[in-house]
Amino acid sequence: MVALKAHGLDPNHVDGIVLSHLHGDHFGALPFLLLDAQFLAQRERPLLIAGPPGTRARLDTLLEVFFPRSTTNKWRFPWKVLEIEVGQETDVMGHSVTTTEVVHYSGAPSTALRLFDGKTLFAYSGDTEWVEDLRSVADGADLFIVECYGYSGHMPGHLTWEVLKPRLPDLNARRIMLTHMNPLMLAHLDEVRAAGALVAEDGAVIEFLKLDAFAHRSSRAIRLDVSQRRPPIFCTSA
Repeated sequence: MVALKAHGLDPNHVDGIVLSHLHGDHFGALPFLLLDAQFLAQRERPLLIAGPPGTRARLDTLLEVFFPRSTTNKWRFPWKVLEIEVGQETDVMGHSVTTTEVVHYSGAPSTALRLFDGKTLFAYSGDTEWVEDLRSVADGADLFIVECYGYSGHMPGHLTWEVLKPRLPDLNARRIMLTHMNPLMLAHLDEVRAAGALVAEDGAVIEFLKLDAFAHRSSRAIRLDVSQRRPPIFCTSA
């Protein structure tokens, strides 16, 4: 809710939410969105929340922890939860969504995902250590958003720049963005710029434009064409 309002986006215009995994920084704000829709925004249009197996039970538990008896509300708008089976292509409001399990303990399957509307393919790593399946998740994506929580070494459940950097040229996505960066990673943005990145003014988004990704997968270079720059896409992260 804070991020939506900061960017002037009306939560009532959100028709669907897709969750990668069930950690608080990725789904913990849902009770506030639902209660805001119920009591302040006077929402009427339906809302779909899609996530990994176990989403409904965890969301109900979250609602009760934050707002006891809120699960018994007589909702003024219809909302439902769709649980996406890992590896099974699922229709989410006319979009094809396919998830892949990754390495990040969350008490339920943590997933990377691919979302396709028939024209544009979006891919997201979710939170994870490096797994080879990220290559297929990114393959052919118009935009691949990948977490890069740390700067160096190996971190359980997360990627670091040291691990991710040598693998970037092999990720066959047209555009790559980094997100979910901790303070140490943010302190090394100059190094990331030197690798061929556009960094948003607020330091929240790092973007690589891999315009030759499809034709030259064997190339180790990341070619940056500033003339093709698009407005940055902002992703919430912790």
